[in-house]
Amino acid sequence: MLNSEGERTLSYPIPNPAPLDPPEEWERLRGGCPVAGVRLPSGDEAKLVTRYEDVKQVLSDPRFTRQLDADDAARVADNESGGVFNTSMSSALPQTGEGHLRWRRMVGKWFTAKRMMALRPGIEEMAERLIDEMVEQGRPGDLKASLGFPLPVYVICDLLGVPAADRDRFSHWSDTLLNMTRYGEQEIAAAQREFVEYMAAHVESKRAEPGDDLISSLLVETDSEGRGMSNEELVATGQGLLVAGHETTANMIGKMVSMLLADRRRWERLLDDRSLVRGTVEEALRFDANPGFGMPRYITEESEIGDTSLPRGTTVVCSMASANRDESVFEGADDMVLDRGPNPHLAFGAGAHSCLGQSLARTELQGVLEVLLRRLPSLELAVPAEELRQVEGLVVGGLREVPVRW
Repeated sequence: MLNSEGERTLSYPIPNPAPLDPPEEWERLRGGCPVAGVRLPSGDEAKLVTRYEDVKQVLSDPRFTRQLDADDAARVADNESGGVFNTSMSSALPQTGEGHLRWRRMVGKWFTAKRMMALRPGIEEMAERLIDEMVEQGRPGDLKASLGFPLPVYVICDLLGVPAADRDRFSHWSDTLLNMTRYGEQEIAAAQREFVEYMAAHVESKRAEPGDDLISSLLVETDSEGRGMSNEELVATGQGLLVAGHETTANMIGKMVSMLLADRRRWERLLDDRSLVRGTVEEALRFDANPGFGMPRYITEESEIGDTSLPRGTTVVCSMASANRDESVFEGADDMVLDRGPNPHLAFGAGAHSCLGQSLARTELQGVLEVLLRRLPSLELAVPAEELRQVEGLVVGGLREVPVRW
């Protein structure tokens, strides 16, 4: 397909040839077309950035903003809302400047590495219980349904003070927010309305009866000028953390274990040397070829990426996964090296908008891996890796299920 300037335009996202393998186009684009024209599921056009240095620049440069609700910004999804980057949830929270920094400072107090590490024993205890239930149900099991999905849900629900018993509702609301092609407009609107109503009621319940959770804390938290969060900001914060806090980590648990079991020498090496767990989690994050859509940005003034000049109003999509396979930064980038170091991957982004919950994600991934190695050393995939089925139609990437034996 050619655009108005006669250049080839790729359909994006670019499909993976197999669930755990990267598209061949990544290498071609990095080498010859690092700022490529793409057509999104919405039909709108954007620019795709695939090289490490370019992706890091875009994510760190304040000219590349998250103002994706601008009139001329490209919409991601093929529905009226345009997808998760254009929802009322994103518009309720400041996306740039001092307002965003204020929000991050207030929420970030709950996500320090020290505080997240204090959760590690509870995370491992929950993983033990979930594995017990999976083993009791018999072989083969679905590691994603039995462990990968419920564990992060329990953790984020506990942090927010919401009942984990509502996890199936959270999953549906989350899927509609992350939708690109899976749901129709009416279904999306109904689910998002229900989600807002649920979280608004939760905020009010915490206002009446505070607990030891993040929402209760934010109700009384103030910034350096003595200002607290508005009710709208509290609701959107709860929604955002609930979605981000379980979808991405749930999918990453399944993908990480699948990567390690796809070449069993990796699993065996971990069994022999548990000190590699921390580095293995970082390498799995770098090596992940199925992370989903990537990170879009909107340019508020004419800008340059490498040798390419882009006009104001351009939407740029960053492929962190392609950047993480850039041979100019990672030697043997297409090999999974469990003790790789240094490993400056961009799985959590970069700059002022890097993932707020990355310490929590690392803690969960490390804890789950430690428990699996201890409890199920004979773990193996119950189907060939190439027969694993990918999640489709959502902004996040993942596997629909992870069939395993032990």
